Amino acid sequence: MNNINRTIFCWIAVTVVLTTGFSQAKQGAKQKTWRYREQDPTKKICFAPYTVHNNILKMTAQFYPLTKGESRKAELQIKNGKDWKTVATATVSEKPYNNRAKDLQWTAHFRVENWDASKTVPYRVVGLDGKATYEGSIRRDPIDKEEIVVAAFTGNSNRDRRQKPDLIANLKAQDPDLLFFSGDQSYDHQHHLDAWLLFGRQFGEVIKDRPTVCIPDDHDVGNGNLWGNGGTPTKEGYKDATYTKGVENAQTSNLPDPYDPTPIERGIGVYYTSLKIGRVDFAIIEDRKFKSTYAVLDKEALKKNGVVMVRPDHVKVPPPNPSDIDVPDAPLLGERQLKFLNDWGTQWGGIDMKCALSQTIFAGGAHLHRGQRLAMDLDSNGWPQSGRNRAVQALRKAYAFHIAGDQHLATVIHHGIDKWNDAMYSFCTPSIVNYYPRHWMPEKREGKRIETALEHTGEYMDGFGNFVTMHAYVNPDRAARGKYGSKEWGENADGHALVRFNVKKRSITMECYPRGVDVTKPDCPQYPGWPITIKQADNYGREAKAYLPTLKISGSKDPVVQVINEKSNEIVYTLRISGTTFRPKVFAEGTYTIKVGEMPGKMKTLKGIKAHSVGEKKTLSVKI
Repeated sequence: MNNINRTIFCWIAVTVVLTTGFSQAKQGAKQKTWRYREQDPTKKICFAPYTVHNNILKMTAQFYPLTKGESRKAELQIKNGKDWKTVATATVSEKPYNNRAKDLQWTAHFRVENWDASKTVPYRVVGLDGKATYEGSIRRDPIDKEEIVVAAFTGNSNRDRRQKPDLIANLKAQDPDLLFFSGDQSYDHQHHLDAWLLFGRQFGEVIKDRPTVCIPDDHDVGNGNLWGNGGTPTKEGYKDATYTKGVENAQTSNLPDPYDPTPIERGIGVYYTSLKIGRVDFAIIEDRKFKSTYAVLDKEALKKNGVVMVRPDHVKVPPPNPSDIDVPDAPLLGERQLKFLNDWGTQWGGIDMKCALSQTIFAGGAHLHRGQRLAMDLDSNGWPQSGRNRAVQALRKAYAFHIAGDQHLATVIHHGIDKWNDAMYSFCTPSIVNYYPRHWMPEKREGKRIETALEHTGEYMDGFGNFVTMHAYVNPDRAARGKYGSKEWGENADGHALVRFNVKKRSITMECYPRGVDVTKPDCPQYPGWPITIKQADNYGREAKAYLPTLKISGSKDPVVQVINEKSNEIVYTLRISGTTFRPKVFAEGTYTIKVGEMPGKMKTLKGIKAHSVGEKKTLSVKI
């Protein structure tokens, strides 16, 4: 199929996808569940996401709007034998969202320190003087599990407001250790309360019994797209500070305490932090909050350079050199989050593997937007390129994997900075409900092909000139309607992701499930191209320019190794190795400091270790 015919086909597919989406929307809109107000006082607690980190339990109980005279006191109780014991109390918040509906937040926040994370504990939230209860279980930390399982989601479009029985049944069967919702849990912009309550009715059945991370994206806070710009008021930034704070209060207050809680401009808070599940450490980062607005671009200069933009963030005809659209000092994650990631990457006490969770991927991962071919999408984290590279460099120094969403298009990409495959892998999850079709459909491949059943896999340059190796993708396709067991699903490429971190094998397995499948069946299909398994070490695929002596370590099993360039005093990487033998690769000649052992406090320091050529073989015995 040539490119012209392929584009025509995509336009036809888009029409069918949108027709189906509107059909689902019409069906969902008929249900009077969106602006639902619970009248039964016994059911006025909707759901209660929680996390446990460093023996601190944090939970946010979302109430339905309370009436005058109903008690605002809430209690968190745990099962103590046959009795219930109150471990925390809270007042249900009536802070305003500051929207036209004059919604209030109706959240109760619980914090319990010195939590015993070694056992699963039944809990209940109690409100309205004991009339309302909501029950679940606080899971024990799976510190002894060989495999930590994360279920990941994005894009819960309001074009289908129905319940999600297929997803809930599959999630119960897959029984993940962590739920990660990467953004756009709400598409109702200025009506977050009602959309959030609907989200709770849809997913509360699985949220109640396991840790949950929800991070808001652009639609959650009332934007079509978002360049947060550190909270500074701009047309492309946060529209209303009070509303934004209300959304983040509901969605992120259950997360571990932020790394640096200092608010940004207009008093908007931050939530970037880390969460440990078993022996896997998750960095939770905010892609949009500090990202520079595209207003920093010199549009007139770009226009003179032949650039054609169909809207301020969509480039149809790129500049001759993609770097012409880069702004080297424009922030993406911002200095504060880069400091956090660089620090997080060095902390390995009780940790075997690391993973970053964020809104979207660090690349331009789509070519067609509703059938229109774009060269650059400034909403993606492929831009600004220099800021993107700084983020990717911080992640690869921790050998960190990356899970994200937002793109309406599931992908597995091996990222590169200076060349293909020298950085980490990312898995972009498919949308729960995909109303806005995007396609991965490159016109040419700049590098090697990866032999798969998919046509467009291999080494490419995205529109910004970033190195991307595409391993798998799911394009909307009308021919896939009913392909996966349900006549309703398939063509829109909706679904969810599952990531399995095997801490014993140090492997990461990515799975991608269409909506409507039954995962309990032995022949349950995944999208073509999945599953994919990589090694932890693949997340720093940069080729060695030299090596340090092979370390022969005694006195510590699977120790932490940190390599520091003595000339620059830069930490090259930190990693908990598997076994007691490790040959540290480095990327420049010179001398290095190696730290080996256990964190915190039991690290042996070896200074002045000279790098040698790739072909040389040297060893160094280290006793901890």
